[in-house]
Amino acid sequence: MKKSSLIISLILVAVLLGLSPLAQPSRAQTPASTSLAPDTFANLAKQVSGAVVNISTEKVVKNQMREFFGEGQPQQGPRRGPGPEMGPNNPFGPEGPFRDFRDFFDKYFGEMPKSFKTRSLGSGFIIDPKGYVVTNNHVVEGAEKIKVILVGGKEYKATIKGRDPKTDLALIQIVDPPADLPFLKMGDSEAIQVGDWVLAVGNPFGLGHTVTQGIISAKGRVIGAGPYDNFLQTDASINPGNSGGPLLNLKGEVVGINTAILASGQGIGFATPSNIAKFVIPQLQEKGKVVRGMIGVQVQNVTPELAKSFGMAEPKGALVAEVNPDSPAAKAGLHRGDIIIDFNGHPIHEMNELPRMVADTAPGSKATLKVLREGKEKTFNLTISELTEEKQAQAKEVAGAEKTPLGLEVQNLDPNLARQFRLRDNKGVVVVQVESGSPAAEAGMRGGDMILEVNGEVVSTVKDYRTAVAKVKKGSVVRFLIKRGGRTLYLTLEVPK
Repeated sequence: MKKSSLIISLILVAVLLGLSPLAQPSRAQTPASTSLAPDTFANLAKQVSGAVVNISTEKVVKNQMREFFGEGQPQQGPRRGPGPEMGPNNPFGPEGPFRDFRDFFDKYFGEMPKSFKTRSLGSGFIIDPKGYVVTNNHVVEGAEKIKVILVGGKEYKATIKGRDPKTDLALIQIVDPPADLPFLKMGDSEAIQVGDWVLAVGNPFGLGHTVTQGIISAKGRVIGAGPYDNFLQTDASINPGNSGGPLLNLKGEVVGINTAILASGQGIGFATPSNIAKFVIPQLQEKGKVVRGMIGVQVQNVTPELAKSFGMAEPKGALVAEVNPDSPAAKAGLHRGDIIIDFNGHPIHEMNELPRMVADTAPGSKATLKVLREGKEKTFNLTISELTEEKQAQAKEVAGAEKTPLGLEVQNLDPNLARQFRLRDNKGVVVVQVESGSPAAEAGMRGGDMILEVNGEVVSTVKDYRTAVAKVKKGSVVRFLIKRGGRTLYLTLEVPK
C-alpha cells in the first residue's frame, strides 16, 4: 500500500472513532467553567459570612380589646349604674350596646395589659465599616429596640437611619461599631442572568448564619408587594427570618436583598434587586427618606382588548387613565387616553416599567415622553416634580336601579347614593349593581364605579350612557373609563354575539 493511501486510511479510522481533532469540541464550544456548579461553596461562604448579621427587634403592641373597652377593674359581681366610660376607640360611647359584655370583660379580663412587647428576628448585611446595615423595612418598622448580632454572637445596639416602605428597604447603623467591620459590596443586578448561581445567607427561624444555594429563577417579577415591584426570583431556600439578608453572586457581591416568599410553594423566594438598593440606600443615609420623581398621571396596562379598541397592532406602553391637575403631565399637554410608549429614550413595553423609571428620575430634571394619541405618535417635554402621596377612598356595593345592557345597573348620582358609596362627586352615572357572570362582572366592574366615558364618549347622565351603549355592536369590545376610589382606569367589556 502506498504511503499516501495509508495516511488517508488512518485519518478515516480516526474520524470514525471520534479521535480526529475535527471531532473534538473547541474551547469556545465547551460550557464556560463559570456556568458550572463549583465543587464547593465553602470559600464563598467564609468570605461573606462575617458581614451578614442577625437582627433582633422589640416592639410594643397595643392591646386592641383594651383600647376598645378602656380602663377597667375586676368586679366581684354584676355592675349597676352608669360605670366608667368605654375606651376612646369605642364608637358607641359609654352607654353602647356592649354594656353587659363590658361587665363580663372586666370580671374575667380586667387585668389584661394595655400593651405588650413582641420580639422578632430578621437578617441584614453590613455595607460600610462605620456600621451601616441594610435590611428590610418590615424587619425594623415600629421597633423600639434593635440589636445586631455578629458572627460569634457579639451583640450591638442599632438605630434606624431611614426606611422606605415602597421598596421594603431600611438602613440601620450599629451604635459604637467595632473596628475593621467586614462589609459586602453591591453588585449589578442587571448583569445577573436567569440560571446563574446565587447564595442566600440569613437567619431562618432563628438559625443564625444559615447558607443556602440556588439559581436565579426569573427576573422582573411583579408580586403586588408595592408600586415598584421588580423582584428577582430564586430557588435558594428563603424562610421566615431570612428577610433582609443578602442574595450573592459567585463573586461575593450582593445582587439582591431577600424580601418575600411564596407561602404556598417551595423553592420560590423573591429578592429586591441590588440596583434598586443602590438608588434607595444613599438617600436613606443622607436624608432618612427617599425622594422620587413624578409626572402626575395614573396609568394602567394595555391589555390585548384595550389595544384592539385603540387600533394598536399589539399591546404595549402605559395607558394614561387620569392626568392630575397642575401636574407636569397636565402642563405638558398629556391627555387621558394617551399611551406612553417611551420615557427618555427607553421604550415602555409594560405599564409597570414607567413608574420605576419616573421614580428614579430626580425632581427638577427634564424628560421627554413619546405617546400614541389616536394612532399617531407625539412627543412631549416636561419637568419632573417630586412625588406626593395620594389618599384613596373605598366604595361599598349596594343594589337597586333599573337594569341596563351588559349586566350593569346604573343610576344618576344623587346625595343618597353619594353617601352610600362615599363619593365626593355631586353628579354623574354610578354603577349600583353588577350582574354575576355578566360581561361587566368578567371585566371587573364594581358597584360604586363612576362611568365617565364609553368608547371615548363622555357620559354625564344615564341617558348619555344608554345612547353610547346603543352604538355598541354585538361581538365587539367596548371600552369604559371609570372612576373608582378617587382614581380613574379603563376597562374593556366583550359584548356577547
